[in-house]
Amino acid sequence: MDKKEIMEAIKKMTVLELAELVKELEEEFGVSAAAPVAMAAVPAAGVGVEAEEEEQTEFDAVLASIGDKKIQVIKAVREITGLGLKESKELVDNAPNAIKEKISKEEAEEIKSKLEEVGATVEIK
Repeated sequence: MDKKEIMEAIKKMTVLELAELVKELEEEFGVSAAAPVAMAAVPAAGVGVEAEEEEQTEFDAVLASIGDKKIQVIKAVREITGLGLKESKELVDNAPNAIKEKISKEEAEEIKSKLEEVGATVEIK
């Protein structure tokens, strides 16, 4: 397979299949697909000055556990993500799993409250 054929195959995958592929590639090659965090520039004249930490602006809402109400959790995940019933069920069955990634803190908190209402446990990372 050449690169073009690989790209075509990836384009045909569902989001869940693509996420599983990324996990498998990370495990196989011992790498991470996470984007590197840009370092804050240190002024040239300020030798010994520490770079300020950047405030986190993107968060991941991760379904840690589903609790006792699996069907309600699947419905909530489906509503939040817009995925189909099958994809939502797979996402819930494979918990812990990211529901949404690189979202605002407000959206992550909203997702957390919706899922906790139906008995799930959600972590914001």
